[in-house]
Amino acid sequence: MARSPEILTFGCRLNAYESEVLRHLASGDEEDLVIVNTCAVTAEAERQARQAIRRARRERPDARIVVTGCAAQISPDRFAAMPEVDRVIGNREKMEKATWAPDAPRTGTTVGDIAAVRETASHLIAGFDRHTRAFLQVQNGCDHRCTFCIIPFGRGPSRSVPPEEVVEQVRLLAVSGVREVVLCGVDTIAYGADRPAPSTLGALVRRILREVPMLSRLRLSSVDPALIDEELWEALAGESRLMPHLHLSLQAGDDVVLKRMKRRHLRDDARAVTARARRIRPDIVFGADLIAGFPTETARMFEHTLELVRELDLVYLHVFPYSPRPGTPAARMPQLPPAVRRERAARLREAGERNLLRFLHGKLGAQEEILMESDGLGRTRDFARVRLDDDLPGGVFARARIEGLDHGILVGRRTPRDPGAPEAHGAPDPPGGPGAAA
Repeated sequence: MARSPEILTFGCRLNAYESEVLRHLASGDEEDLVIVNTCAVTAEAERQARQAIRRARRERPDARIVVTGCAAQISPDRFAAMPEVDRVIGNREKMEKATWAPDAPRTGTTVGDIAAVRETASHLIAGFDRHTRAFLQVQNGCDHRCTFCIIPFGRGPSRSVPPEEVVEQVRLLAVSGVREVVLCGVDTIAYGADRPAPSTLGALVRRILREVPMLSRLRLSSVDPALIDEELWEALAGESRLMPHLHLSLQAGDDVVLKRMKRRHLRDDARAVTARARRIRPDIVFGADLIAGFPTETARMFEHTLELVRELDLVYLHVFPYSPRPGTPAARMPQLPPAVRRERAARLREAGERNLLRFLHGKLGAQEEILMESDGLGRTRDFARVRLDDDLPGGVFARARIEGLDHGILVGRRTPRDPGAPEAHGAPDPPGGPGAAA
């Protein structure tokens, strides 16, 4: 009997999207299959993947275990040496239908030269497991070489999905009932630069919103603050369906550290981006990726990053203690003790939590549009989590008054829509209506 594979996903939103593609490509096989889609961004991510592989073998001794993803691409021999692993597949090969065909090899290692890949194909998916939010790859790879980052060796050069294919995929998802699409990639802001007719992420965003009017919400994954194009600024200012939430790939708030990281921006660039965004979109909220304890980072350099978190009022932080990746320039720099990295990461997280709590307290008494996900939980337009008193299915929009806060989650009471208000994208649906999950 044909069955769907179990997929264990680690890492970024791009991996989440690719795991959904793998679910479709590998479905229909009669065997018990476990696919582990790994991440290489930190040593901890790799450790968790190896731990999950061993657990999967203990729990499912007869399953075939296939390992793929960035860690498998970069270190295939390390995973192939694990007795629990049957096959190792590279990042390019995992997205090819032939890899999962009935006559494809069941064991061994198939990992090609990712640096030679020049195109990224789209993969039409009719829908995700939940009809609320879907991640969509528009770009892959990276041409930049930050000194701490191993990911270009796992993903290859920057390459963009053709815009017409992106639009068709968004249309298919929207028709299937998905209410929010998140555009993602390794270096998403670089979208379009490699196309025969060079384009921009902003042009893609505007085309999606123009050609797919049934899509309720469009959101962006992490963007580099140095490269936001003018059309994206225009979309942010004028497109209500582009959500007021930007996650910035900052990494640090000290200019010396940023230069040693070989980043494309400095401290003042982050200030300028957040100030401009708030001028044109006053309701916008910011998140950021940050690395704590980068090699040579002094206490004062770290304080500069901490100060920037407070100054820019960053509310959604992804904080990572620096993790040396073999083969990167930063791994050869003078390292800070692990305890110092962990302590600085904890302080950054605490600063982010204070900003988040202040932001959430500011929503008490407000009316919010909620996109429900599951178990009575949903998200506001600016990505705050909300629990409602109604048991609404995922994919339904509701308006609610925020009445409380419980462990970082807003508590709301559903309110009726004003019958005199004009219709808008994302208007609330009744349970079982067009926004309900299939």
